[in-house]
Amino acid sequence: MAKDKPEKRLRLPGSGLAATVMLFFMTAFLLLFLRDFAWQGLALAAAVPLGIWIGTHVICRSFHVDMLLLTLTNFLCALGILVLYDTNKALAYHQAMYYGIGLAAMIACIYLVRWTKSVKVWRYLTWPMGLVSLILLSLPLLIGRETNGAKNWIYLGSVSVQPSEIVKISLLILVCHFMSRRQMLPWLVFSVGCLGILMLQKDLGTALLYYGVTLMLYFASSSNVLLTALGLGGGVGAAVMGYRMFAHVKKRVAIWKNPFADYDHAGYQIVQGLMALASGGLVGVGLGLGSPTTIPVYQTDFIFAVICEQFGLVFGLFVLAMYVAIIWRGAVIARGARRSFHGLLAMGATLMIALQTFVIIGGVIKMIPLTGVTMPFVSSGGSSLVSSMCLIGLVQGVESLNRDDLTEDERMTEMPQTFGGKRGGRR
Repeated sequence: MAKDKPEKRLRLPGSGLAATVMLFFMTAFLLLFLRDFAWQGLALAAAVPLGIWIGTHVICRSFHVDMLLLTLTNFLCALGILVLYDTNKALAYHQAMYYGIGLAAMIACIYLVRWTKSVKVWRYLTWPMGLVSLILLSLPLLIGRETNGAKNWIYLGSVSVQPSEIVKISLLILVCHFMSRRQMLPWLVFSVGCLGILMLQKDLGTALLYYGVTLMLYFASSSNVLLTALGLGGGVGAAVMGYRMFAHVKKRVAIWKNPFADYDHAGYQIVQGLMALASGGLVGVGLGLGSPTTIPVYQTDFIFAVICEQFGLVFGLFVLAMYVAIIWRGAVIARGARRSFHGLLAMGATLMIALQTFVIIGGVIKMIPLTGVTMPFVSSGGSSLVSSMCLIGLVQGVESLNRDDLTEDERMTEMPQTFGGKRGGRR
């Protein structure tokens, strides 16, 4: 009798891309280590690829989620650590630490979506979540400190926290829950309350994200063109009112129109960012070269300019293509959701990343006035990095639910099956 052949282990689709990403960052950090022989470079050459491996293979095998989405997310996170290491090793070390926390938070969000598979669970969670979120969002008004014209940070010793990044997650969950149940008043009251607090903090960039995503989710859930148009008009009116009320907003619009008019002061940051974009050319000046520190707040607002200076405009376009791919995968996952709540949740998280990316990169290249929001996954900042990875966790949680009834072979070829929207949604 012939012996049974051993079962062949299925290879995860996209594992070759993940291995290439790991090799890229290991080589990059080793090159920077050979430049100055600092121990942080050698440590990150091992830690960052390990984080990418955990963030792709381990999570993908544990939850059967989207491998491509995980790989792109981890690439952008690692890119932020790499760029920061060249300019500030301490910032890079802290960013790597928050990257690890972000991976844990992403897993927790996947578990959260799977645990609350029954939408009825949210009936008992949304009201306490909304109350706690409003209190948390109000804390900077009481104990915060004003930075760059906005009072939106809490400083606890050497640790700083931006509550609006945390509330961003609860906003999506609460709004999507009530929209899926066709209950307009609760989500409207909560979102208006959040926007009012953000206006008092003078944090118009975050207010734009909250308002834009909520409005787009409303249109996606109702298809009401008239009310959506009225909401859009109201947003324009609020923007004009904010321009007239806040001096720092007037200054940002003025330097957006002509940064060279006040080159030595208010326009210095934008001009230096544009010069960095130009000096990088198509292929960049090289890793570890250039003058990124001449740009004020280069590690947050203008990190995209630093990337383009060192790696070139071609690589910058490649990074933008990664964001487009993340948005595409998020939209496909939202379309394949079985329940309207999960579809809205995946779409809302995707829209939050998309709008934030457009706002910050549009400001860096002088397409729109600079608002001060961070570049998702890449900019320095623990609150921003963790919240961005939580958004991916929500999307991946929905994708995990989408695949619960698929066979192993179907999971390995999920991209063509998910992209047609063949799995119908229900409430």
